Amino acid sequence: MIALLIAATAAFLVCILTTPVLIRALRARGIGQQIRDDGPFAHPHMQKAGTPTMGGIAIVVAVLVGYAVAHVRADELKFSRTGLLLMGLVLGMGFVGFLDDYLGVRRGRNLGLRKRGKTAGLLVVAAAFSWLALHWAGVSTDLSFTRATLVNLTAWGWFFIAVLIVYGTANAVNLTDGMDGLAAGSATFVFLAFTIISFWQFRHPGVYGVVPALAIDDAVVAAALAGACGGFLWWNAAPAQIFMGDTGSLALGGAMAGLALVGSTMLLLPVLGGIYVVETLSVVAQIISFRGFGRRVLRMAPIHHHFEVGGWPETTVIVRMWIFAGACVALGLGLFYADFIKIPGVIE
Repeated sequence: MIALLIAATAAFLVCILTTPVLIRALRARGIGQQIRDDGPFAHPHMQKAGTPTMGGIAIVVAVLVGYAVAHVRADELKFSRTGLLLMGLVLGMGFVGFLDDYLGVRRGRNLGLRKRGKTAGLLVVAAAFSWLALHWAGVSTDLSFTRATLVNLTAWGWFFIAVLIVYGTANAVNLTDGMDGLAAGSATFVFLAFTIISFWQFRHPGVYGVVPALAIDDAVVAAALAGACGGFLWWNAAPAQIFMGDTGSLALGGAMAGLALVGSTMLLLPVLGGIYVVETLSVVAQIISFRGFGRRVLRMAPIHHHFEVGGWPETTVIVRMWIFAGACVALGLGLFYADFIKIPGVIE
């Protein structure tokens, strides 16, 4: 438990203290957000043009520091293969996002990497993570909800699904990152949930069939991510002084997927991250409806912009989306615990 507090606190402090420095550095170099041409034009949305972006750099650095400091201060905590693999996933996805952000700013428009280049980068990172998870970290290949007890997918089946989960979750969080603090706030809830889940697995290794040293290290990773998101939210809350950009959203989305995969909760992830599922489905529905029938089902996609264009104040949309995200996390944790108490011999 002490290691978790150290990881979260260190990541929070690093992010909340270094983000202002990053803001000044980005402003000095004229690195600001480009606003979508088809976005909502109502005041004050367009005033966000030029706000420093690539704030995800602070998040990634804070996570790395929080994870490392926890191991230095907690003598019994050891670096694990799954923990290091998750750190590599955060770095890899963050690097792809950084390239996208940098090229977008350099070209002076809200377009960075070409779609094929960005997709290729994400798939390479996702594939590397999935292969190492199988052949280096020894992750279970079972299709899992709250633990590895369902159908065995075989190595190739698990690899294919894992790549899709990492790629899809990263893009889902990226789609959600369209309002001040929306992605950072909702991600904080999700990573706190993964902290609880991984710590619970650590306390009950026999029930979940996990190695305690791996489960506790995964919990430290999740705690560091939660702390970093909380620290960044201090500066990213409306009115945002900095945006995380793809550097942050892709790193956070990849981390969520990674925690679900190494913790055997891949089917629980869509419940915990229900807000990202809804955001993604809103985009899919809009595309299918417009291209197939020439009509829009939403005023604008993703769905948070639908409410904004409809006249809701931005802060109202954000807070209500946070409430929905919190409800999804509560439901996910409830399902996780409900499965636990039904196990014979656990609670008499």
